[in-house]
Amino acid sequence: MSVSGRLKQVGAELKAHSPFTLFGALTGIAMMLIFRNISHQESYRLFYIFHPAHVVLSAMVTSSLFRLHEKTRGFLVVLLVGYVGSIGTATLSDSILPFFGEDIMGVVVPTESAVHSNTPQTETGELHEHKLHIGFIEEWAIVNPAALLGILIAYFLPRTKLPHAFHILISTWASAAHIMMNTNQPYTAVMVTGFLIVLFIAVWLPCCFSDIVFPMLLVKSEGEQCSLCEGGHHHSH
Repeated sequence: MSVSGRLKQVGAELKAHSPFTLFGALTGIAMMLIFRNISHQESYRLFYIFHPAHVVLSAMVTSSLFRLHEKTRGFLVVLLVGYVGSIGTATLSDSILPFFGEDIMGVVVPTESAVHSNTPQTETGELHEHKLHIGFIEEWAIVNPAALLGILIAYFLPRTKLPHAFHILISTWASAAHIMMNTNQPYTAVMVTGFLIVLFIAVWLPCCFSDIVFPMLLVKSEGEQCSLCEGGHHHSH
C-alpha cells in the first residue's frame, strides 16, 4: 500500500473512531460533575487508579503489536519499545495535554480568598498548586510496574483481545481526574464545554495513534492485515 493510501486509511479510521471518543469524553464530563465536590487528594487518588490502568493497556497494545510483527526480537527490545510507547502515550494523554488545556482555559486561577496566600484554592477551601502530574516520576512505584505488567502479558500472550472502547474510557477518566486536581473554579457551561474539547483531543490523538495508526504502519503490503486489527470496527486489540 502506498504512503498516500495508508494516510487516507488512517484518516478514515480516525474519523470512524471519533464518535465513540466523543462518547467517552461525555462520560468523563459526567464523572467530573458527579465528583465535582471531592477534595484534591481524592482526585489525586482517582488519577492514580485510572492512569496506571491506562499504562497497563497501552503497554499491552504496543508490546503485542511489536511482538507479533518483530518475532525475532528478544525480550529486552520488546521491553524498551513497550515501556517507551506506553509511558509516552499515557503521559501525553492523561497529563500533558490536559495540563495545557487547564492552562489555556484558566481554570487554575486562584479564588479571591486565596490571593493573599499566593496559593490556588479549591471551592472547598483546600490549598494546592497547579501541577503537571507525571505518573512514572511522581508515583514511580505504581506506574512503572504497571507498564512492566502490560509488557509481560503482551510478551507471553501477544494475541490477547482487549476492547478498544475500554481503553478509551480508562484514558478519558484519567484525563478527567487530572483536570479535577487542578481546577479551582466553579463549573460553568463554558468551562464544561472546554473540558469536553480538552478530553476529546487528549484521548483521540494519543490513544487512536497507539491503537489504530501504529498497527496500520506495521502493515507491510496491501493484502497483509495486522492481526490485531482484523474485523473492521469491532474495537478490539
